[in-house]
Amino acid sequence: MEKQYADIIVDISHEKLDKPFQYRVPERLREILEPGMCVNVPFGNANKLIKGYVVGISDRCKFDPARTKDIAGIVQKDVGVEDKMIELAAWIKRNYGSTMIQALKTVLPVRKSVKKLEHKRIEVLMNREELISLLGECERKKQTAKARLLKALLEQEEIPYEWITGKLGISAATVNSLEKAGALRVVITEGYRNPVKLQINPEERKALSKEQSHIVEEVLKDFDNGNRGTYLIHGITGSGKTEVYMQLIEEVVSRDKQAIVLIPEIALTYQTLLRFYKRFGERVSVMNSTLSAGEKYDQCERAKKGEIDVIIGPRSALFTPFPNIGLIVIDEEHEGSYKSEGTPKYHARETAVEVARLHNASVILGSATPSMESYYRASEGEYRLFSLTERLTGGTLPRVHTVDLREELKAGNRSIFSRKLQELLVERLQRGEQSMLFLNRRGYAGFISCRACGQVMKCPHCDVSLSEHTDGRLVCHYCGYAEPRPRVCPECGSKYISGFKAGTQQIEEKLKEMFPGVRTLRMDADTTKTKDSYEAILSAFSNGEADVLIGTQMIVKGHDFPKVTLVGVLAADLSLGVGDYRSGERTFQLLTQAVGRAGRGELPGEAVIQTYQPEHYAVVHAANQDYISFYEEEILYREMLDYPPAAHMLAVQIYASVEENGKQLAQRLADVVKSMIDVSQPVADRITVIGPAPASIGKVNDIFRFVFYVKHQKYDMLVQIKDKLEEKLQFWQPRYETVQFDFDPMNTL
Repeated sequence: MEKQYADIIVDISHEKLDKPFQYRVPERLREILEPGMCVNVPFGNANKLIKGYVVGISDRCKFDPARTKDIAGIVQKDVGVEDKMIELAAWIKRNYGSTMIQALKTVLPVRKSVKKLEHKRIEVLMNREELISLLGECERKKQTAKARLLKALLEQEEIPYEWITGKLGISAATVNSLEKAGALRVVITEGYRNPVKLQINPEERKALSKEQSHIVEEVLKDFDNGNRGTYLIHGITGSGKTEVYMQLIEEVVSRDKQAIVLIPEIALTYQTLLRFYKRFGERVSVMNSTLSAGEKYDQCERAKKGEIDVIIGPRSALFTPFPNIGLIVIDEEHEGSYKSEGTPKYHARETAVEVARLHNASVILGSATPSMESYYRASEGEYRLFSLTERLTGGTLPRVHTVDLREELKAGNRSIFSRKLQELLVERLQRGEQSMLFLNRRGYAGFISCRACGQVMKCPHCDVSLSEHTDGRLVCHYCGYAEPRPRVCPECGSKYISGFKAGTQQIEEKLKEMFPGVRTLRMDADTTKTKDSYEAILSAFSNGEADVLIGTQMIVKGHDFPKVTLVGVLAADLSLGVGDYRSGERTFQLLTQAVGRAGRGELPGEAVIQTYQPEHYAVVHAANQDYISFYEEEILYREMLDYPPAAHMLAVQIYASVEENGKQLAQRLADVVKSMIDVSQPVADRITVIGPAPASIGKVNDIFRFVFYVKHQKYDMLVQIKDKLEEKLQFWQPRYETVQFDFDPMNTL
């Protein structure tokens, strides 16, 4: 029998994850040992037994077999926070496809060598008479800096160190000299960086509606009876889902548990944090990519020590090392940003359910437009479904006008704004109410092309068009390549070269041309690059500093502005043109969320959907705010074509620097899967393989991309296929090609 070897990490920290040690697996452990397990291993010259974690198992020894030591045994003990993280990483590796080290890097908090935050202050050691005597001596010797410090200490016996070195301009050497003389001492206390800088008075708790109370009571009844399930709250926009979350979290925290609140966008952090801070004060913190390494490290330490009860953030906040999680809330659970784009391509929804299983916690999913997956599972009884059908303000859903842009063109209107939208904008400006204009695009212009020969300016490294920016450059949004905007067409020499302008900046300019004096704010990828930019823009709009907020997807997700009574959706059907099985679902969700931003206060709202496809079922149902009708129509298409959630799909993505090599590897892998098809089974139970083929964008940054799709009713069958392909790849050892796996992909490659 061939020997087995295990790669073992003995220090679980990011900087040590790439340095596993190899140990031999003794025969008694061969059938038991799995990645993620905790083991005892002899370490160093003294062979001291220490704890380690298995990150991989193979039959190849990387070192001298004679010097390779045996694993001593599997550790049987109480499971701590770290062990749960290792178990979670092993689950992610198996269910999404990656190395154990990649999975560990995803779930473990970065433990960089972060300098601890220190608070220094100076305390007086002498009595008042001694200080006065020393002051006189310093003044006689003309030691002015010492005298200045002693005078300050006579007025105040404790002074912050920063104040002394800053305001008083006294050097550290002077402080040290007086410390040696016994006049004072420097006291250092360690503290935590707190990214939450809010000074807000607590607000009164809102009385829950009958529907809200029912949800809270039912979830808590299950919780207290030890039934920790997954719940889907389908609530129309403005129905008070957040109030339900906060009430449930308060109850769970009172039972000595912690809660994680996931939100889809960093842009939502400020407004969500504001609401939670008013309820929970300093027991709330945030975790997102805008935090410094020091702030992230400190929030993890605070979470471990139980100094915070609630963490808010995008999908990575799910891995906050709380020791006793009781509740995980995923707001706007339908959002695609909950799916990781990098390996491992995990989905926060499924991963949250696994985290909850490890901690014996409950999961709450909330959305006005639930994902097809969640609603399907709720209808199958896997999740428990609740509905919120009333707007808490007592207001009604906005009145929606669907405008056919083809008719606008026939009527001679070539403006970005339809006549109906112009009319309603004028009304809002006259009444002093606010409006939001939403465009599902980024950048200043879609692309630059020659009107004479049709040549489109493309990136030389990627199979995509370049976008025009205001500084006169053409930029690739995939690899970052940039070049100056050409004056003439490089293909035919024509001077008729211009951009297809449909960006937020251009909308802002046209709006100001049409309505001189209008106050605008713009929120897109370009205006939200700095740490506090989201907060600054949203605060300014909330405070009434602008009449119109113009933006991309980030403005329609979860924001609550009571003064907004009009939402305009420009080019509503752009997302329908994407060759993707989720395009109808995405369009419906975006339109419904956008329309739902209007009329959230006491004033009634209106929305205008501008579209070239007013008859499309996604547009029709979004205008009617009718999720059930949309779901029933969409699920029929998914069932007919075996797309998620009716079946499961695995995208096998191949990346290669040489096109022919990538093509060949894709074909070999697809052939492996095809060899697993059992033709004796009914067609409905068989594996289906689509492709391989070049990806829709066949080259990015000089890397060629190929893909094939595998469909099956059972997720576990796709996991087995992934395992088989990983086994083949380990044997083939491709040197210049990489392969990634994407289960139930949010986007087709």
